[in-house]
Amino acid sequence: MPTPSAGKREGDISDAFASLSGLNSTPLPDRYRQLKLSLVAGHDETAIVASWQRLLAELRTENETIARLGPDVIPSIRYSNLDEDLAVHKEELHKRGVAVVRGVIPEAEARGYKDQVEAYVAKNKDKTRGFPPENPQVYELYWSAAQLAARGHPNLVDTQTKLMGLWHTDPSAPVDLTQLTTYADRLRIRLPGDARFALGPHQDGGSVERWEPRGYGVGHVYDPVFAGKWEDYDAWDAGHRAAAVCDLHDGLGACSVFRAFQGWMSISHVRPRQGTLLVYPLAKLGTVYALLRPFFAPVKPPASASSESFLAPENWVFTGGAAMTSDLQGATPGHGQEFPDGPDGSLHPHLELARTMVHVPQVSPGDYVVWHCDGIHAVDKVHSGTSDSSVLYIPVCPLTEVNARHMVRQREAFLAGLPGPDFPGGPGESAHAERPTANFVKGDVQRRGMGLQPFVAGSEASSGAKAITALANSISGFESKEES
Repeated sequence: MPTPSAGKREGDISDAFASLSGLNSTPLPDRYRQLKLSLVAGHDETAIVASWQRLLAELRTENETIARLGPDVIPSIRYSNLDEDLAVHKEELHKRGVAVVRGVIPEAEARGYKDQVEAYVAKNKDKTRGFPPENPQVYELYWSAAQLAARGHPNLVDTQTKLMGLWHTDPSAPVDLTQLTTYADRLRIRLPGDARFALGPHQDGGSVERWEPRGYGVGHVYDPVFAGKWEDYDAWDAGHRAAAVCDLHDGLGACSVFRAFQGWMSISHVRPRQGTLLVYPLAKLGTVYALLRPFFAPVKPPASASSESFLAPENWVFTGGAAMTSDLQGATPGHGQEFPDGPDGSLHPHLELARTMVHVPQVSPGDYVVWHCDGIHAVDKVHSGTSDSSVLYIPVCPLTEVNARHMVRQREAFLAGLPGPDFPGGPGESAHAERPTANFVKGDVQRRGMGLQPFVAGSEASSGAKAITALANSISGFESKEES
């Protein structure tokens, strides 16, 4: 058995978020002030201010639509009609950045995953960690039979592959949107009445990294935003995104790979306010606002965060030069980007999250919920239902160099029964009874995604896809393959 690389310290999901881990908010170092100055240096301040004003006008209009429609704003797609529904809803999917794909796995089969997880936990109760420790709702489990089966289910693989069609890339970019790498994440079995797993609005994929030249700046992902041309920013360009570095601070649970979509497979019936997901269904606009907010400040403080005079564009001024601060509202190195209410609700007021964070519609076991990797999302503060709210976290990750290198480290962890490289360390499931071995992983696609057999470039693959296939196989210790 391979010897896994040194893991991180032990912990749980709370360590990934400043709010859950109890960290006090402290000012960022002065280098972030200098970083902000460098991002706008050489750009026309008038253009940046004008772009901010255009953004506020669009947010005002779009927020009204979201507040009016609520969960109905989220596209629902039928697995039984996947190709047609994706085509029909493509424009809306690009705008919203979130979808429910219904009936991906048969309901009885998906519900059975929960029974298998509970049996696995019962057999390994003293060895299984979770949050909160006294009454776990999110388990530090990655390699149960149910999780492996769900990740490799042909219907889910088919769904993930077709969802990747919403992304695009330059043919020469070293990305293959038709081949998937597996990212082994946790699971949730949230019980009625729980109020501890109260994770507020946030973005995953780092926080300060979105402004860092060594972070997302490596791929020039957000360059148009800082140049006052946010409309030119393409939220669905996988080529730029694949090069980004989204974990500069080695955080516990801070994702280091390109997850095109984050997602979960429901293994229970869940309705709004029953411990489920909420989203801000404007993937591009929400990200642009978060990126520009640190460069603007209100002239007058709010009577309330939603007051017309406070939100008015003329109340907000560009804070360049000597007025620049180190503030990156809600960003804490080593943690996810959060959108807290703040003492007066004014950290990200134009998003109006109190009325625009909408619940995912009711889901059944076997429904798959996905959201864009930049999507702002949260969970119900209180699970007010009468039955469990249970999901398996399963994102969608295309083949890139960063993802391939992670996959090899994750393969070592899988074979040893340890948590994946992004997650809190410790013995994990290494001593768990009935933990599946590599022989459990079936199907070419899943075995490739787990680094257990070589990737195969399609006969019509782009030059970039062929290049990344060859590189990924080299990284994995396999010879390159190509369909004849």
